[in-house]
Amino acid sequence: MRMSPKPIQSFRDDFTYSNSPGAIARFPFPFPEDEYMYSVNIEPHVTPGPEGSVYEHLLDIDEHYLSEMHERDLVLKENPKRCLAMPHMDLACWDMIDRVMTCFAADYPEHFSLEREGDHWTWENKLLNIKDSFTFGDSSTLPMPPMEYIGRQVQGDFALLDQRDGDLFLDAGIVTCPADWSLAFDAGMSFKEWHGPVPLAHGMGVFDRALKYLCAISQGRPVRRLNWTLTINARMDTSPETYPQWGTDRASVTPDNVGEKVHLRVELQVLDRMSRSNALMFSIRTYLISMNDLVTNPEWAKRMHRVMKSLPPELIEYKGLTRYHPMLVEWLSRFDPAN
Repeated sequence: MRMSPKPIQSFRDDFTYSNSPGAIARFPFPFPEDEYMYSVNIEPHVTPGPEGSVYEHLLDIDEHYLSEMHERDLVLKENPKRCLAMPHMDLACWDMIDRVMTCFAADYPEHFSLEREGDHWTWENKLLNIKDSFTFGDSSTLPMPPMEYIGRQVQGDFALLDQRDGDLFLDAGIVTCPADWSLAFDAGMSFKEWHGPVPLAHGMGVFDRALKYLCAISQGRPVRRLNWTLTINARMDTSPETYPQWGTDRASVTPDNVGEKVHLRVELQVLDRMSRSNALMFSIRTYLISMNDLVTNPEWAKRMHRVMKSLPPELIEYKGLTRYHPMLVEWLSRFDPAN
């Protein structure tokens, strides 16, 4: 089922964001088992995937496209440093422009088009009423720096990882809807440094294996994984920079509003090797679903209860669930026949 973008909804203040039945049906529910187990869970991102699914194309466009682009514009006006690129990442940023434009024009021709005559490119984004001609590789021919230009036209956060000395470094990105992390803080860090706060995994050797695997990703063989947390309200931007706006949200959950307030937040993370720069493009595509919408699928409702009930204390703390976790488990229990 192809999702057509709908009018702009809000991820802040009055939270008018909502999922249609079609969006609920294609939501990437992240739990394959009744008990949660921490793992890297990386698999090939083979495209085209199942028709209408979030895995159909390399980059997913859905009904929230206009809403997310509006939210990105608001965040960048509030804090332009949420988009950055170190000078040595210029070629990687152009790689990202190539990848996004080529994929969008091929996968969503009703919304995007790309014409190329050597280095002279003409790009049209009908959804945002953009039509620009530019010289590929020449930043002066774009209305803004390459990372910001393309980052303002694609859903999800993006990081460009420079590979050197057997490690990956977060040296460019546009991050306006993060789950409690900061691009400005993590910029320039190595793979293990920016994953430092994650509990349990370090002693298990998860990151050593993951780094070795990621450094070996070749061109044309992207990989993906799902990551998850919980968010209160349909709020995309839960960055440290905006903590005063969302930090108190967790205290607003009551037994009566769990279904409305608590949202499962799932990130479809894709890593794709760039052809010119050899950088890894790391896309973090975020999907939100309220508990009220999630439990319309009985299997998801039952599994969500069992996963939440079995979460280790370290993960409950790390994901910021401590204050309302017992209320959520109790609320979900009504949807689990075995409870």
